[in-house]
Amino acid sequence: LQRSQQLKRSAWLAPAPCRLNSGLPMNIGVLFVPQQEAWVVERMGKFHRILEPGLNFLIPLLDRIRYVQSLKEIVINVPEQSAVTLDNVTLQIDGVLYLRVMDPYKASYGVEDPEYAVTQLAQTTMRSELGKLSLDRVFRERESLNANIVDAINQASDCWGIRCLRYEIKDIHVPPRVKESMQMQVEAERRKRATVLESEGTRESAINVAEGQKQAQILASEAEKAEQINKAAGEANAMLVRARAKAEAIQLLAAALAQQHGSAAASLSVAEQYVNAFSKLAKDSNTLLLPANTGDVTNMVAQALGIYTTLTKPQAVKPQTVKPQDELPPAREDPQPPTTEVLKAEQASSS
Repeated sequence: LQRSQQLKRSAWLAPAPCRLNSGLPMNIGVLFVPQQEAWVVERMGKFHRILEPGLNFLIPLLDRIRYVQSLKEIVINVPEQSAVTLDNVTLQIDGVLYLRVMDPYKASYGVEDPEYAVTQLAQTTMRSELGKLSLDRVFRERESLNANIVDAINQASDCWGIRCLRYEIKDIHVPPRVKESMQMQVEAERRKRATVLESEGTRESAINVAEGQKQAQILASEAEKAEQINKAAGEANAMLVRARAKAEAIQLLAAALAQQHGSAAASLSVAEQYVNAFSKLAKDSNTLLLPANTGDVTNMVAQALGIYTTLTKPQAVKPQTVKPQDELPPAREDPQPPTTEVLKAEQASSS
């Protein structure tokens, strides 16, 4: 029977888990139980008691040490097995199981081989849990998968006196074709991310360039506006300064003419300007309009003085009579232009 159990155990587990115990000692009456071990004693084939660590006394031939249970934490390698995921992908997966005997009586009489039973339960639970997940979720939810396996083992092993502390998946082997597909998927995802990041960078760059151009145009328009405002203000100030200078010049000229011999000085100035104007005729254009007596300088000066005298001659003011309001005033006749007097002056000078 033991041989068949060992063959069955070797068929499922490779290698078989090795329990840490001191074997089955002989009953010599006085026994010393090591720490973290529990010895199950049977008296005449029936359970008698569990020996505690330290000094213990038994009756030879009547009492027999039937089981030795280690109370330390036991590490068992779960052999590699195949499991099918939710999306029909076959995986090769193995793990590590951490156990501890909590009740030596249940561990001895509740199950034939508690470690083997827990290992098989871990394998079946792992296959069932993997069948609920897709391939992508298996790699992302390893912690939740381990916790589910531990909970399922503890629910079933409570009557065996064994408690599963934790379960860890060591390796997950994917078929070569699936691995190549996953690698291609990863590369495609990375290319997608790179393309998205590049497009976002291009968009941000275009937005920054457009924003810069907008700000540049706004600043240029504001600068042009300020320049036009400054230019207009400058031109207005220049016009005001020229007008004030001209008004002051007119006032000074009027004051000078009102003084003694002012008209004579004005006549001299007009005569000089007249002569200078004739001296510049040949320089400004090729077409010349000259009087008949161009060589007579005296005549030219006399003519200029006559024009000034005619322009400065005071005109007689006609007396105005008060008319009734109902009658409309007649249209004022324009004074005779001084051209006739100028012509008379020229004829007198020429004669």
